[in-house]
Amino acid sequence: MSTQAVIVAAGGGKRLQSNIPKPLISLHGKPLIVFSLECFDQSPLIKSIIVVTQPIFMEEMKTLVQKYGIQKEVRFVVGGETRKDSVYNGLEALDPATEYVVVHDAARPFLSREILEEALRLCYAGQSVVVAVPVKPTIKRVKGASLEIVETLDRSELWEAQTPQIFKKDVLIKAHRQAAAGVATDDAALVEKLGLPVRIFPGEYRNIKITTPEDVKIGEGLL
Repeated sequence: MSTQAVIVAAGGGKRLQSNIPKPLISLHGKPLIVFSLECFDQSPLIKSIIVVTQPIFMEEMKTLVQKYGIQKEVRFVVGGETRKDSVYNGLEALDPATEYVVVHDAARPFLSREILEEALRLCYAGQSVVVAVPVKPTIKRVKGASLEIVETLDRSELWEAQTPQIFKKDVLIKAHRQAAAGVATDDAALVEKLGLPVRIFPGEYRNIKITTPEDVKIGEGLL
């Protein structure tokens, strides 16, 4: 089964209060994007990798592929205005023979090969798959500006979606093409709108997304 990975690495560093994009932020001297590249490079289930990035950082990322000895083919494409646009640009670059696609955020450097491959096997068995973890805190739904509590949600039914998210290529491309214009932070939501089932694969809490300066400190602690 031919499987390609799409690493979404076109985000900026605004919330990180950084002048460089998130994928190039370093944890103990290693750029975030490299952690994901190495994970996919080491898995025999991944044929090749597509990195979606900003044009001005493309050459720097190509240099990282060589510097860290990534063996698999890595293709680079230009990101769009939104995450949804960037993912779609990555999908457009997939090989015609590809059957499955793994979408992963470059800002999640702690994906383990074990989680990746087990989630892939579930997708190969006929499921669209989202790696996720059970929500720990009590979650309240509130009214807009007033912040008045409307209800307390049942924590046992709530999961925090992560990446990777894994789909048959044709399903995800169809979901993107039929989606209305706008912001979509989650590819699974687009597939859900097709009326197709998506299954959770239990992941790891350490698979955090580096978004704020505090997350960088947490990430360094995890290392």
